[in-house]
Amino acid sequence: MEKVSDADLSREAATAADGGGGGGDKESEMDVDDLVLELLETVETVQSFSDYRRTQRKECHNLIRRMKLAVPLLEEIRDLEIPVPDDVCARLYRLRTAFTAAKKLLRCCHDGSKIYLALESEAVMNRFHFVNEKLTQAVDGMPYDGLCISDEAKEQLELMCSQLKRAKGRTDTQDMELAMDLMVLLSQKEEDRNANSCILERLAKKLDLHSLPDLGAEAMAIKMLIKERSGQNIESTQQIISLLSKFKQNAGIEDCDGLNEIMLPKYLEKCPSLMIPNDFLCPISLEIMTDPVIIATGQTYERSSIQKWLDAGHRNCPKTRQPLAHLSLAPNYALRNVISQWCMKNKVELMKKDSLVNSKPKDHKEEIETLVQDLSSLHLDTQRKAVKRIRMLSKENPENRILIAKCGGIPSLVSLLSYPDSKIQENTVTALLNLSIDETNKQLITKAGAIPPIIGVLKGGTMEARENSAAALFSLSMLDENKVLVGDLNGIPPLIDLLQNGTLTGKKDATIALFNLCLNSMNKTRAIKAGIVKPLLQVLDDKQLAMIDEALSIILLLSTQSDGRAEIGELSFIEKLVGYIRDGAPKTKECALSVLLELCTHKPSFLLVSLQFGVYEHLCEVAESGTQRAQRKANSLLQLMRKTGQIL
Repeated sequence: MEKVSDADLSREAATAADGGGGGGDKESEMDVDDLVLELLETVETVQSFSDYRRTQRKECHNLIRRMKLAVPLLEEIRDLEIPVPDDVCARLYRLRTAFTAAKKLLRCCHDGSKIYLALESEAVMNRFHFVNEKLTQAVDGMPYDGLCISDEAKEQLELMCSQLKRAKGRTDTQDMELAMDLMVLLSQKEEDRNANSCILERLAKKLDLHSLPDLGAEAMAIKMLIKERSGQNIESTQQIISLLSKFKQNAGIEDCDGLNEIMLPKYLEKCPSLMIPNDFLCPISLEIMTDPVIIATGQTYERSSIQKWLDAGHRNCPKTRQPLAHLSLAPNYALRNVISQWCMKNKVELMKKDSLVNSKPKDHKEEIETLVQDLSSLHLDTQRKAVKRIRMLSKENPENRILIAKCGGIPSLVSLLSYPDSKIQENTVTALLNLSIDETNKQLITKAGAIPPIIGVLKGGTMEARENSAAALFSLSMLDENKVLVGDLNGIPPLIDLLQNGTLTGKKDATIALFNLCLNSMNKTRAIKAGIVKPLLQVLDDKQLAMIDEALSIILLLSTQSDGRAEIGELSFIEKLVGYIRDGAPKTKECALSVLLELCTHKPSFLLVSLQFGVYEHLCEVAESGTQRAQRKANSLLQLMRKTGQIL
């Protein structure tokens, strides 16, 4: 095949999306054979990625599927015996730019920070839109003149074009539950802990950040992210590190100093793109093993890392969680030799590092067994002391929560909820809140019939007991069937009363619980009938509470109902929304725009009202300089205004 040296093509090859470097270091003249081979190798590389982060999994699989549709065309171009026309070569260079950006994005979604991908989901989605646009520019209207390309290859490329166009026309749907959970964790202070552990547990499950190896990998991914950012996006980086510390604490890891104990290996500092076989990495330290050993479950670890795990008192496998039949460590000589040969070939110098520090708290099994028996004591004082101690133990770590349930503590605690003694009631509902953080315990607590008496405490208990009852209902309602059950048992009105008349902590717990319950459509109607709108509007004006975004998120859920829109759509509220769009924080602007768009879509008269309050100017400003989600919402509102003739 002939060389391609057109200046425009060289510039195209030198520009890759999102800093991907898709050709900037290549020579201006590149053999088309090499170009096509690189494109095919890129598709093969992204297909080799084993799995993607849950938050972007669907988009990743869709992108790979579209990239694969170009393979038949590329293979036929590779096998051509005639020169490739310049206009086709120009398209191939564009495809190379798009594929390079796609590979970088897919790698980020494969082994990047899970917290970053969840927290910055809008920025990540924008990268998917960008890649799709680049792919469309490369393949739409591909010139086939002078090429002997089969109809089958053309059909595959046309299918790719149609899929890209459909993807462009689709509107992203935000995972509101995920967004709300992150919002609450980042906004609440440490002392506002009632629902925090429950939210952390839900997020840990959603992001797969439970185990020591998962958290070690996440810490390493964050280290790499910080290195790539080079001091930029400081606020976002601090939020990511803060969330990592919370996840580690939730998993029972006592040393929670962010990233301090995770050092970036020297070989990654020198060559961050080095592809290291997964089998070479210790599941605990996430570094190349220098002294790999095999434990009783057959898993291999770095000797120093697994020894530290065992010395801390653990008697199970960190990776599989299976109990260890014995604590012997057998050297894995075969793997050590393979690693050594690979390191020599790639000129990698190894240096041992300390792994994550994790110490297991004291085993309270015997104490818990005694305490559970004391819950059924005939002496009130013994019961008081037992339930108070169980409350503390269930707060401390995940193992205690499991032990209390295994010892039969849940039914005994549920039976105490109806006791007239306020202190027993208060400590009992808080203990059940702590226990409910565990997913299995949620089901056991529900099965034991806890929800009706918890609602009873919410209605008539002390203020602290009511606060913790709200948090417990939030935790239990993470199970969809419990959302319905709480609604059926009339648990929403007392939550609304707490939202209106509770302390700051009570209002926060009630807000989170009500958001969770209103994810169920039947509960939206129940909440509207119970008068939720008025206290929500009061929350918006409560500067000390500082939960504007959370309240707007609930209002957005309610505004999907006709009766909700009727309650919400007052002139003063529309004016308030316009004010948030003008002066609010970035997240507040997003929430306010989402609510206004939902209201105006169903009732165009709200458009005229918002225009009277000066929203047009603010929409134009947000459409130009807001966050990605805010820009899309602002543009949708502007488009709706044009469609209804409100603006030209």
